[in-house]
Amino acid sequence: LLVVSNDLSAGDGVYDVDPVKDPDATKYEEISYTTALAKNLRVMDATAISMCREHRMPILVFNLNAPGSIMKAVRGERIGTLVKGD
Repeated sequence: LLVVSNDLSAGDGVYDVDPVKDPDATKYEEISYTTALAKNLRVMDATAISMCREHRMPILVFNLNAPGSIMKAVRGERIGTLVKGD
């Protein structure tokens, strides 16, 4: 599992559009590698996402600085957005 902390100003996961610019943005609870790449959701660098897909390494995107977020992630609690297989 690869853990990615996203920009604090953008929320706590992966959204369909920038939540700072659009208050109607929708957060993905779970999304596939292919969808993240096809929609150019800027989860992380496209090459890095492709490498994670190739090696079947899930990516957990969340706000690392939110209180208790690391413990929630370690416990397997629902937090942020999980990017995984197609």
